[in-house]
Amino acid sequence: MLPYRVTHRTQQTRDTVTLLLEPVGVAAQRFQAGQFMMLYSFGVGEVAMSVSGDPAANSDVLEHTIRAVGAVSGALHDTGIGGVIGVRGPFGVGWDLASAAGNDLVIVGGGVGLAPLRPVVLGALAARADYRRVILVTGARTPSNILFGREQNDWEATGSVELHQTVDHPEPGWTGRIGFVTEPLAHLRLEPSRTTAFLCGPEPMMRFCAQILLRKGIIATDIRVSLERNMQCGVARCGHCQLGPLLVCRDGPVVDYAVAGPLLSIREL
Repeated sequence: MLPYRVTHRTQQTRDTVTLLLEPVGVAAQRFQAGQFMMLYSFGVGEVAMSVSGDPAANSDVLEHTIRAVGAVSGALHDTGIGGVIGVRGPFGVGWDLASAAGNDLVIVGGGVGLAPLRPVVLGALAARADYRRVILVTGARTPSNILFGREQNDWEATGSVELHQTVDHPEPGWTGRIGFVTEPLAHLRLEPSRTTAFLCGPEPMMRFCAQILLRKGIIATDIRVSLERNMQCGVARCGHCQLGPLLVCRDGPVVDYAVAGPLLSIREL
């Protein structure tokens, strides 16, 4: 485990913060978009957390976007500037954005699920000529829960990203879409043979979105999802993250839907 110091905090929403972490000494190996780290809050515990920063950045700084939903994530969320967090990793399989070169990219993030997808957007923008359309569909419970809201607007303003943003419940002053991410996704006109999709969010959301994409003719192997299971060791030893034949910390978290679809349809799993 390597010690990292919090050097900057960006409050994204009421319960979600992005932390910049700099190594106190030796830095972890460079990560790939979609991989995760095990983050340790000293005296509280450890939790798996996807990296939300830019994998192409020439820096040892890590960027993690953390929602406070439990004791460990709450302690990590509350770590102040100067505080130290333990880091192990990176672990798992990434999004493999480079393999989608020449295709349209459909990136669908629900809630905090946009955090593991942010590196995909940043990677696509950094190599914009390698991809055709870059379509970003994002959803949040309310406008005040929109993750990376200013960045989303900036990405759209460049003209390089087609943004489809929606919320479940509007607030005063909201003039955008209302509904689930499945609605704008269903209305997209896509070229199935030249589209790669990246989905992250609650499992029901990913299932419904994948089904829409399959009906549009996109093959299951071109639909990639990020699975969330109870990853405790990160090295496929403890078995807590088992999903059927998969150990998600080793075989995921990113898996194509040809593999994930049949497993997610089994309620007992």
